[in-house]
Amino acid sequence: MIHSATAVPVTATPTATAAAPGPAYFSVWDLHAYYGESYIVQGVSFNVQEGEILALLGRNGAGKTSTLRAIARLDDPMITHGEVWLDHQRLHSMKSFEAAIAGLALVPEDRRIIAGLTVEENLQLAQIIEPVGWSLERLYDLFPRLGERRKQEGITLSGGEQQMLAIARALARDIKVLLLDEPYEGLAPVIVDEIEKTLNLIKEQGITTVIVEQNAIRALELADRAVILDTGKVVFDGTAQEVLDNAQLRSEYLAI
Repeated sequence: MIHSATAVPVTATPTATAAAPGPAYFSVWDLHAYYGESYIVQGVSFNVQEGEILALLGRNGAGKTSTLRAIARLDDPMITHGEVWLDHQRLHSMKSFEAAIAGLALVPEDRRIIAGLTVEENLQLAQIIEPVGWSLERLYDLFPRLGERRKQEGITLSGGEQQMLAIARALARDIKVLLLDEPYEGLAPVIVDEIEKTLNLIKEQGITTVIVEQNAIRALELADRAVILDTGKVVFDGTAQEVLDNAQLRSEYLAI
């Protein structure tokens, strides 16, 4: 694994800079997962501090989305080994709904806006499940467009507005870690600017964010730290600025 711009040997024992169970606010340790017979996530480890934004990057097929889904305790991919810790809680021993109650929220690439429900009803549904998250007023302050369209059916919103709704719906619960899968997909740069501004405001609230994004430069400019995956393994763990400053690293593992 590369812990900075210089490669170091990978060892079976955690080093002072490697992720290990429990020491950070949010930790993933030696996570392994399969899709069917395909071994996709091969010993992924990283730490994230409270309020940090981590960019989880790599080429297509590197295992980024699978890692997010494994962290969220979803049945696919199938997790065979590994630990996930959040604020001293063992998420790896929980079902997906238990991990969600513990403060983990995944916003998938397809956003999962519920057809037939208005913007406000999509938000209220999350609050029925867990009524201790952000109030509607607070969410509308963060996402003014959603406030303007609160009575509009959610699936009729533009792509950017649907992404805002998906993030707002996650915040409508009491979350500690936000997992975002390709939040910029198909969005105009001006809308990406808006979403990034919102993610920085969320960071100010102390919420930790892990973002998977093909637009690696935009993700790196937003993030504090970066982890790069290659064929299901961590090949870099360091600051986002180190990746921005290392053209060889970007070319080899991100094709940019």
